[in-house]
Amino acid sequence: MYNLYLATLIFLLHVCSYGQTTPPSQTASPAPVDLNERVRMLEENLRFSDQGLAKSIDDLLWYQKLGDIAIIDKVRYASKPPHVIKNPTGQGANNPVVIPAYTFVSRKFASAKKLPLLIFVHDGVHGDFSTLYAHVVRELVDQGYLILAPEYRGSVGYGGTFYNQIDYGDYENDDVLAGKRWAVENMPQVDADRVGIIGWSHGGMISLMNIFDHPEDYKVAYAGVPVTDIIARLGYKPASYRTIFSAATHIGKDPSDNVAEYRRRSPVWNAQKLKTPLLIHTNTNDEDVNVLEVESLINALKAHEKKFEYKIYQDAPGGHSFNRLDTKLARDSREEIYKFLARYLTPPAAK
Repeated sequence: MYNLYLATLIFLLHVCSYGQTTPPSQTASPAPVDLNERVRMLEENLRFSDQGLAKSIDDLLWYQKLGDIAIIDKVRYASKPPHVIKNPTGQGANNPVVIPAYTFVSRKFASAKKLPLLIFVHDGVHGDFSTLYAHVVRELVDQGYLILAPEYRGSVGYGGTFYNQIDYGDYENDDVLAGKRWAVENMPQVDADRVGIIGWSHGGMISLMNIFDHPEDYKVAYAGVPVTDIIARLGYKPASYRTIFSAATHIGKDPSDNVAEYRRRSPVWNAQKLKTPLLIHTNTNDEDVNVLEVESLINALKAHEKKFEYKIYQDAPGGHSFNRLDTKLARDSREEIYKFLARYLTPPAAK
């Protein structure tokens, strides 16, 4: 069906480009048509349309999966302007990027005056906060946490412009911080003195950079299988992965052209800033974030004599997703996380 649809669109483009006629007096040489470029644009538009449809469906699923225990809303707030502005003098060129975010409020504790807030950062360079996290959100809401889950720039489901705003390891951090500050100002139940941040993978990286750069904003943090060293990461990833980062929509330069910028964005090179209670989990058979990255962060934190907690799981089933699964080991690992968070955030129904 997809191939038929694409073929039809290509045919219509062909007809529109060549099938039009003009009076002899107005005949002009037709503008050159790059059919390959048109096909590429069609495929890209279809991809973003599919992502938008999937996002709309998944948004509905949140209510089905968690509507019994949570009051769910989707809000929008302003963050920084785009990191790359093609026409700086254009109308609205420096307007802030608008960030969507999910909020979850426990029905059981809806009458409570103040509750702890968790900023839940999704994974994936181009990911989103999908209902794959529903079981984790349920476990947290049951304990009485308020949750804000920001769809930072580059998240999927919001069209090509938003997707291409990605600024790997920089402005996404600010998007998440802006969400935290929005929640403190606009969610009346939030206890501003009990705010934590959690995330896995890329979300773990963002969580780490938030507490390193803004320790006053967070009481506690959890980073699961976090990306910690972009330079080391590019060293063990294929060339196609490395090429992405030199594009303007990412960092914009290869590490050899600006290694200092890659260091600035990597948690391992910011370990000396840690002031916030932190728990780190990693797994030796992680197929995405190699354990060497997380071990480097652990060693850096120790070298700077920082107090933190960590656990290196040995070949835990599930690899990169080992403690986000529906298994006993995953549930036990999440219990470790919840007990750690509860020490500092004291939710009303801590496990």
